[in-house]
Amino acid sequence: MEQPHVVVIGSGIGGLTAAVALHGCGWQVTVLERAASLEPVGAAIALAPNAHRALDVIGLGDEIRSLAAWQGAGGMRNPGGRWLSRMDSAAATERFGGPIVLLHRADFVDRLVARLPGSAVRTDAAAELLDPGTVDGARAVVRTAAGDIEADLVVGADGINSGVRGALFPAHPGPTYAGFTTWRIVVPATERPFVPHETWGRGALWGTQPLKDGRIYAYGAAVAPAGAHAADGEKAELLRRFGSWHDPIPSIIAAAEPGQVLRNDVHQLIDPLPSFHRGRTVLVGDSAHAMAPSLGQGGNQAVEDAIVLTHHVTPGGDLGAGLAAYTADRLPRTSAIVRKAAQAARLMRLTSAPAVALRDVLMSTASRLGPTLVLRTFDGIADWRPPQHTYAARTKDTHRPPR
Repeated sequence: MEQPHVVVIGSGIGGLTAAVALHGCGWQVTVLERAASLEPVGAAIALAPNAHRALDVIGLGDEIRSLAAWQGAGGMRNPGGRWLSRMDSAAATERFGGPIVLLHRADFVDRLVARLPGSAVRTDAAAELLDPGTVDGARAVVRTAAGDIEADLVVGADGINSGVRGALFPAHPGPTYAGFTTWRIVVPATERPFVPHETWGRGALWGTQPLKDGRIYAYGAAVAPAGAHAADGEKAELLRRFGSWHDPIPSIIAAAEPGQVLRNDVHQLIDPLPSFHRGRTVLVGDSAHAMAPSLGQGGNQAVEDAIVLTHHVTPGGDLGAGLAAYTADRLPRTSAIVRKAAQAARLMRLTSAPAVALRDVLMSTASRLGPTLVLRTFDGIADWRPPQHTYAARTKDTHRPPR
């Protein structure tokens, strides 16, 4: 039987994970990326236990965990430095069967690409979906500058402003602005040690986390008009917004290279799509369910998508039934997480002093009553398990920080 061919449009985390998973179960894979290189947009990614279990299915979990910083002590503070809550990483690991780890996106992308044949990924290859195909007939057709490509399956992994999504569901309103913008930086290690933290202020937050190689990943978010940018540069904007906050935030910003500060408005797909597939074409990641970063689940859900899709579209199987099962599995779950992330983002966007004071009191009270109350936010999310259990070497009990 001729090997079925899948074309993946987009080389983000979801697209590459899907490519690796599909290649591993017998698909011939072509990844089309419009950019001239695979240098990832972004800085770091936090992977929760649900993503670990998904990566274990394709034998990549141990490798990714070995590259990552394992989240330890930390918590939430206010801009003056007062702790609002403390994080119990051991309780989280016990509750959800694994840790939260942090690694640079470039390291993640490199490991995914290494699992693909050398000819599988084509850069500088903008692609347009011409025909989604039909599961019982015509193949899907993708147009590129080098010519049209017919495929047995097309995976749209082309991000928030997905052209594939627009071609499948032209009547859908698409993503909407979430009301805030974000900044991300990676800087060299500081001389003074710090405790990892996320700091919440009035309509703004800041996070500082260590990477395994000693560098520091930091991110900020703030209420701002859509499309706004600082005339004197984003580093100057960070100093204006966060330069008076507690240590080490000012020194972290000072260490950033001006041209390396990434700024992106946040958009979300609050209105769910009617389906995640049409014909022989299917959506994964932000193309299907873009969400606010407030739960840290955007990339994790893209990884889940890839594993569940591969489970349902085995070569030689009923593609129509498989894609329908994928939508049935993923659309309700991701729609609920999009809504939950939007609710959490609304807490960050509070700007009135009384509302912020009440929010801080509630955070502190929940922390004093025990870690379980805070961790319940991730029940049904971080404890997800994939539909198949062909894990690599590690199990729940061995997901522990390396010595």
